[in-house]
Amino acid sequence: MGLTARIRTRDGWAVSHAVVTVTDRAGGQVLRAEADAEGAVRDATPLEPGAYTVIVTAVGYAPVAVGALVTASGRAEVGTVTLARQGGTELPPPGPWTIDPAHSSVAAVARHLGISSVHGRFTDFSGTVEIAPDDVTKSRVQAVIKAASIDTGNGMRDTHLRSADFLDVERFPEITYRSTGLTRTGTDRWTVHGELGLHGVVRPIDLDLAYLGTGDDPWGGTRAAFRATTELRREDFAMNYNQVLQAGIAAIGTTLRVELDIQAVRGESLPQG
Repeated sequence: MGLTARIRTRDGWAVSHAVVTVTDRAGGQVLRAEADAEGAVRDATPLEPGAYTVIVTAVGYAPVAVGALVTASGRAEVGTVTLARQGGTELPPPGPWTIDPAHSSVAAVARHLGISSVHGRFTDFSGTVEIAPDDVTKSRVQAVIKAASIDTGNGMRDTHLRSADFLDVERFPEITYRSTGLTRTGTDRWTVHGELGLHGVVRPIDLDLAYLGTGDDPWGGTRAAFRATTELRREDFAMNYNQVLQAGIAAIGTTLRVELDIQAVRGESLPQG
């Protein structure tokens, strides 16, 4: 007897904070139940045979109403009800996610000699993502990058980049980023507002973020993928070294394009092994 239902997002994730309300033909409420941690609703309250309306609501999602027919057994099996995020944009399931450095990259591109580009990456970094359950714009990102892990594929150049002319890793060993807000800019696209700490200077920096989706991995975990980009000016972070060649062309450009490809594993820590 009673009501059974499953509440899911369009990506198939459980909506654990959903509320199900059943009304009769006159609009009167006859049952109210909440989904469990798996997004399942199981209420044993017997219902009179007949037609009912089942209304499913959850903070941050558009409400859905579906019809239900209660049989002589007093049972209504609604099946799976799919909720869409307000505004039509999905993000990963709420809760903590941990960035997996082994399957992520933090890269930067600078102009070189005015005609080509130098590509570099940081090989030592960590971070977390917290997806807010009710209002996704309150989700948070934090990351720490070890400045000395810069790698451009040229040892002499990397040594110079670690020196006081650029990153000055002895005085400023860590580059930090802490988000302060999130704004939706389109389907699966967001602007992450945050503060970047680099070379002893903290400045507001926005990231152009694309959410690429989620999926199971071979190790029994769940992963979410993101890509983010931004541009930095070295002068904004007190890195003013700029050797000029005879033709008046700077050896290294003043603007850096930062490219982040991130995989995050669901949970507060990475799996062992």
